[in-house]
Amino acid sequence: MDFIILVKAFLNLCFNIFAVHISIMAKKKTISEPSGTKKNKKELSVGVVGSGSFATAIVKMLVENCKIVHWCVRSEFVKGAIELRGHNPTYLTAATFNPKMLKLTTDINELVSACDIVVLATPSIYLSDTLDKMNCEYKDKIFVSAIKGIIPKVNDVVAHYLRDEFQIGFRNQAVIAGPCHAEEVAMERLSYLTIATVEDETSEKLESIFNSDFIKVHSSKDILGNEYSAILKNIFAIGAGIASGLGYGDNFTAVFVSNAIREMETFLEAIYEAPRDVNESAYLGDLLVTAYSLFSRNRNLGNLIGKGYTVKSAIQSMNMVAEGYYAADSIYKTARQKGLKLPIVETIYGILYEGKNAEKQFKKLTTKLN
Repeated sequence: MDFIILVKAFLNLCFNIFAVHISIMAKKKTISEPSGTKKNKKELSVGVVGSGSFATAIVKMLVENCKIVHWCVRSEFVKGAIELRGHNPTYLTAATFNPKMLKLTTDINELVSACDIVVLATPSIYLSDTLDKMNCEYKDKIFVSAIKGIIPKVNDVVAHYLRDEFQIGFRNQAVIAGPCHAEEVAMERLSYLTIATVEDETSEKLESIFNSDFIKVHSSKDILGNEYSAILKNIFAIGAGIASGLGYGDNFTAVFVSNAIREMETFLEAIYEAPRDVNESAYLGDLLVTAYSLFSRNRNLGNLIGKGYTVKSAIQSMNMVAEGYYAADSIYKTARQKGLKLPIVETIYGILYEGKNAEKQFKKLTTKLN
């Protein structure tokens, strides 16, 4: 009998020790998992608006960190093709997806209602038509612009368009800058993003969903500077393409790009003064890759013009939008209003919009560069 009592006492002691151990471990787990951990960050609901090459690349970046990525595409055909085959049927077809990780729709209200963060990645000429359909509640959302062009409807950048037309302040905005070609993202080649936003908390959220083995993210607070520089580099890339089509070599292109970054700095300082260094990747780096890369649609447009295509025929021969063409008109007029001397911008505008001969205009330009 005494033996049985001792055994029961021993078992009871073991049970109490085990219970205390479980309680301590539970408290440790609670302490080690406060709100705002990486797990919670990845539970942010994120959506992408657009179905072009860069929109597709952004979705590829996001599926690295997000369980589900909402994706608003332009047609039921594109939606059905992605759901069936796991890739965009028209753009960046090399990028493959697990359809179970995507929530596809053609309704922007469905996407915005479901998401905390909305990435806008349509061509600039289509953004107003897309957002005009938005009638759901969106004031507490973060809108991220991956658009590198001027909105024709208002002749202004996306940041101002969102602020003025939809009352989305800069605290609820961010801008994505490169250098980052969609084609290299599809191949998972190491690429860099600069994400500009005024809120540190927003910057941390965006870094957590974009950073991966092949995407490195840097932060900036220069929203307008990053947006305007992305627009300007497309105009300069058209010029680099024209030079290539005309037969100018690497030596001239180097001088051309050197002058282009100085024109960019002049324009940015006149538009929006801020502590920035145009030699950083978001400015100079993005300009270099867009001016030199064979993936650059703006360079390719310029190359066709340099080879003798009319501007209209060159645009029609491309299956993607070259943002620099539309931006050149707005940037040229803004520079004139500000009294800025920008020889490269003036040259590109003259060729694109005034029908001036590319060969003659570049011969004149060579005397103005140094």
